[in-house]
Amino acid sequence: MGLTPIRVLVVDDSPVAQRLIVNCLNRDPAISVIGVAADGEQALDAIARLKPDVVTLDVQMPRLDGIGAITAIRQTNRMLPVIMLSALTRRGSRETIEALTRGASDYVEKPSSASGVDAVYRHLEQELLPRIKALAAQRRSDAPRIARPYGTTRGAATHPATRPIEVVCIGVSTGGPTALATLFAAWQTPLPVPILIAQHMPPRFTTMLAERLSTLGAIPVSEPYDGEPIKAGAAYLAPGGWHLVVSSEPGPPRIRLADDPPENGCRPSADVLFRSAAQRWGARTLAVVLTGMGSDGTRGAHEIDRAGGRVIAQDEASSVVWGMPGAVVASGMRCEVQPLSGIATAIATQVMGRSVSAVRTR
Repeated sequence: MGLTPIRVLVVDDSPVAQRLIVNCLNRDPAISVIGVAADGEQALDAIARLKPDVVTLDVQMPRLDGIGAITAIRQTNRMLPVIMLSALTRRGSRETIEALTRGASDYVEKPSSASGVDAVYRHLEQELLPRIKALAAQRRSDAPRIARPYGTTRGAATHPATRPIEVVCIGVSTGGPTALATLFAAWQTPLPVPILIAQHMPPRFTTMLAERLSTLGAIPVSEPYDGEPIKAGAAYLAPGGWHLVVSSEPGPPRIRLADDPPENGCRPSADVLFRSAAQRWGARTLAVVLTGMGSDGTRGAHEIDRAGGRVIAQDEASSVVWGMPGAVVASGMRCEVQPLSGIATAIATQVMGRSVSAVRTR
């Protein structure tokens, strides 16, 4: 007997878009569309009545838009997978980032119906279907949760904290904007080291994400330019479509943007970032692997571990998808496992070399 189909609620104010999305999803036997809604208010009512496994949510809608809807959903349901469908416009990108930092699980750019029905179906099959299945699988997973106390390490030994941390490198993918927003909102004062981030996201969206994160706390976040000096107290978000690496030449560290082939299907890649940081800072590097599909970051974290650096991985229960951090934990390397709510403090403690209290808690 096969698995029960994934129950999906489609929310879109356009009847044409509704019909295309519903027809495409219903062509897959693993998915069953159980309802549609034309705005955020109807969506909230349908979620309460129908109990879907996954929701696709348009961003721009009348009455209650996608931002308002995801905000309301997260007030009562923290774990329901919600995928935003955003228009290919600057306004759509900005609103999508806002929704993602407020708790949306992932996003897909909405195809134009003018491109033809077959092209729309191909786009949705390639971009939307895999996300629905991955998020539903995470929610339905019967695998046992990692049941170790938070703050403990995995492996035979821990690194002695004899060398101060000089850089924090973060790798993140699905669920990343929410996770990053949680971190940057928590830091009440800038960290005395730079933060380098590889978030799997295309151009334009990374620009908007950097702008959004800069409004949340004390640390400025920017998309760096090639050759930009790396400064303590600032965060640098890899531009979509570019690897972020650290210069290897003598002198103060600088950002290098590389268009080398993707690694793990990703550009930017956490592995690329982590490797270059390990080569530059060695044992003074802290790698942080947050929620995301796949295993990007594991090999780079191994490089940091072998160099004597330290690694923090997000725990399974707080991850939208426990792929990237789960791969780090499963690899057996030494790492600290923390829920998302504890990672800002864990990073600050590692950087300061002592327990800290200058972190906002909710």
